[in-house]
Amino acid sequence: MKAKGLVWLGTRTHTFDETVRFFGDALGLSKAHEEPDFTVFRLPNGDTVEVFGPGDTEHEHFDAGPVAGFLVDDLREARADLQAAGISFLSPLHESDDGSGWSHFRGPDGNVYEITKPSKQD
Repeated sequence: MKAKGLVWLGTRTHTFDETVRFFGDALGLSKAHEEPDFTVFRLPNGDTVEVFGPGDTEHEHFDAGPVAGFLVDDLREARADLQAAGISFLSPLHESDDGSGWSHFRGPDGNVYEITKPSKQD
């Protein structure tokens, strides 16, 4: 597996409103999507930052700081390579019809990371 870049960052926080203001106001990121306890920011180069609030139940495994998503060409191959290297995955491989997908894993440092492939139109 060879990571091609960092294209996604997700963070779970108990200070949701303040964190959303930080990314939007202080860093000047543009909101792409917003709903209760979930906001998506899009950077000019197409990369994504997602903020998950305390009411979000799908990302409870995000327990130790921001989660970075490493861009890969082939999700299945990257996952197999990482598993062969002894890495344990926390979620199944999520794949969409548009070619996008991701899967979360815990690194040897104890932090959560993901392999990701944005949609073909991103």
